[in-house]
Amino acid sequence: MKRIALTGGIACGKSLLAKYLVALGVKVIDADDIVHELVPEPERRRIADEIFRDPAKRRELEARVHPLVRNRLEAFSAASNGEIAVEIIPLLFECHWEADYGIILCVSSPRSIQIGRMISTRGYTKEQAEARLAAQLPVEEKAARSDYVIVNDGSAEHLMDEAKKLVEWLKGRNDG
Repeated sequence: MKRIALTGGIACGKSLLAKYLVALGVKVIDADDIVHELVPEPERRRIADEIFRDPAKRRELEARVHPLVRNRLEAFSAASNGEIAVEIIPLLFECHWEADYGIILCVSSPRSIQIGRMISTRGYTKEQAEARLAAQLPVEEKAARSDYVIVNDGSAEHLMDEAKKLVEWLKGRNDG
């Protein structure tokens, strides 16, 4: 099985899609979870706004953390034993890791929905939401560079239906 990456914009539904994929029997690892293990919560909270406002500080942190994340992702892939295994990497293209993957998936949402989700579910201000969006490639560009795209602009039930279609699509790639 080729390595599979799932990317997308912030607040597009990557985590919910991952939960559905796990329920459907897919192995999943999330790069954000690895970062959370590597960078303690108090430090993440302290530096979050700063790194999203200052690209140089963000690059400095990423230079320290990304190699460790990449190693963990590679170990996960090596241990998948041919099973369908999805690596969630929000910054896949920003890190230039796309060549490591044979299949790239993307979950996207309209910008207005992303901002609304960040405000309502994460407690961000509109300014904080905009800063986080500005720190990533536009989700439309990520989608254009992906092999399979799910537009998450509806209900949770709709996303579960899309997850089922995705798993069937991936099984077709695994068989061939």
